[in-house]
Amino acid sequence: MTELEKGPQGRRRGRGARERILSASQQLFREQGINRTGMDLLCAAAQVSKRTAYQHFTGKDELVAEYLRRFDPSVLSSVFDRTDLTPRERLLAVFDIPPTTPLCPYIAAAVELHDPEHPASQYARDYKKAVAARLADTAREAGAADPEQLGEQLALLIDGAAARTRVLNADAFPTAAAIATVLIDNAIPATAGDDRRREEASS
Repeated sequence: MTELEKGPQGRRRGRGARERILSASQQLFREQGINRTGMDLLCAAAQVSKRTAYQHFTGKDELVAEYLRRFDPSVLSSVFDRTDLTPRERLLAVFDIPPTTPLCPYIAAAVELHDPEHPASQYARDYKKAVAARLADTAREAGAADPEQLGEQLALLIDGAAARTRVLNADAFPTAAAIATVLIDNAIPATAGDDRRREEASS
């Protein structure tokens, strides 16, 4: 094995190389941004050679897309798949985000890349559509008259709160949750919400 096939510190390439590359990308992309993180730095942090990195990823574009895929492949399952909450409560639970949470990686990547055709931009777009769809499905469960509209409204609130929290360095999610409560109450007839809660309480 040549030196080129080893990592920067002589570490031999093994099965863990791909995971080390992805782990390094998750740290570096979040801390200093995608554009400021070059492959040389990534390889040094992952302790792999560039040759090894390109054996696992065709290039940085593919790595960035995979970096995003690993954040939440099931689309907020920790909220939407909860069985202890009513549909209405799940809609509001989406806004229960700690203020110390970094800016949404999908928003950050799309803004930084400036290229709608970039694989990561496409993935970010697909993910955001998936979040709105899950919100709409939950709104439909809750009895919303227009679940697609409510889903889009709540998705917009989530992203707006995430960006505003980052820019102002102040938690915007409580305000967003209060607005979401009004939207949800206006979109879901009282009788539908009451019936749904009674059904879930008795099951």
